[in-house]
Amino acid sequence: MTLSVALCTDQTEWDELVDAAGGHPLQLWGWGELKSRYEWTADRLVVRDGDRIVGSAQVLHRKLPQPFRSLSYIPRGPQVQDEARRAEVLDALAGWVKRERQPIALSIEPDWEAGYSPMPKGTDDEALAQLQSQPAPQWLKDIAAKAFSPSENTGLIPRTLVVDCSQDDDALMKGLGSSARQNVRKSFKAENVRFGLVETDEDLAQVLAINNETARRAGFAVHSDDYHRGIRDLMGERSQLIAAWEGDQVVAFVWLVVSATTAFELYGGVNERGMKLRLNYGLKFHAMKHVREQGVSRYDFNGLLNDGISDFKRQFAKHENMLIGTWDRPLSPLYPAFAKALPKVRTVLKKGVPQVKSAVKDPKGTFAKLRPNKSEQEK
Repeated sequence: MTLSVALCTDQTEWDELVDAAGGHPLQLWGWGELKSRYEWTADRLVVRDGDRIVGSAQVLHRKLPQPFRSLSYIPRGPQVQDEARRAEVLDALAGWVKRERQPIALSIEPDWEAGYSPMPKGTDDEALAQLQSQPAPQWLKDIAAKAFSPSENTGLIPRTLVVDCSQDDDALMKGLGSSARQNVRKSFKAENVRFGLVETDEDLAQVLAINNETARRAGFAVHSDDYHRGIRDLMGERSQLIAAWEGDQVVAFVWLVVSATTAFELYGGVNERGMKLRLNYGLKFHAMKHVREQGVSRYDFNGLLNDGISDFKRQFAKHENMLIGTWDRPLSPLYPAFAKALPKVRTVLKKGVPQVKSAVKDPKGTFAKLRPNKSEQEK
């Protein structure tokens, strides 16, 4: 039977559907509303086989300069509980998107692990290449057969760390490295320190100051303060900003978005005082306990690179996870030209279409000098 695709226009219905399917927080309604403030639009699509729902996806669309029209993108989706039907659902979604939106391509970055994941912590490039040479699972072969192919133009980093936070405190603690365990215990014993949710504008202002300070120290870009306030306002209780205070001063924070099954770290930061007290360690452990109390079972640290922040994250488990990464399905004859421009396009999407226009005029000259921005934690 041919699958049907229909729009969902009710926020409560959509979020319940995502949660019931074990979906990712970036598939929740509020995330689409946030991105819609910044030159994206969102469609929430439900895929049915007769009367039975077999899949769903929040698809984001971004206008591009002519002749490329637009790009369609599914962050950490779709939701498909039967892995044998993943390719079938993606094919139906691509057909709807092509018919209704006419983009250059449908780009997906699902919350689906590669067949060899999880893998040992610190797996080097040679060992990773050997793992990647293993035969792909059948469902991934089926996706490739539907004209999807892997892309190196990644937005969300596929190499990450997902901890089973449904475990009790002792089990969580045993998963940490020895020095991390010591630092967690030290932070919990610090005087005049507390951990909890940020609930006031004054404390949020302190968090945003630490976020900007952390970005300067680590050398990466951050969104505007208004963007961060939009996360709080549009995602409501699904946005959970957790901080460590010494007295009245916020000294560390971690910003999560949370679905029924998964807590996803958007951002985190710590000031010099928080580092001295090792409160970033205790805060991370507290955050895992906090979401566990809500029935969440997966705590996703959101990307691992070869940097100091990733080294810190790796102390919280003895394994790493690898998702399948970015896969694109061309939906226009112009896709090959667009793919050459894509690294630059994705880098400047946040900054506005005019910069994309100037780059697209000379893709061969402009884009040959550029590489994808691998430091981006989310699009």
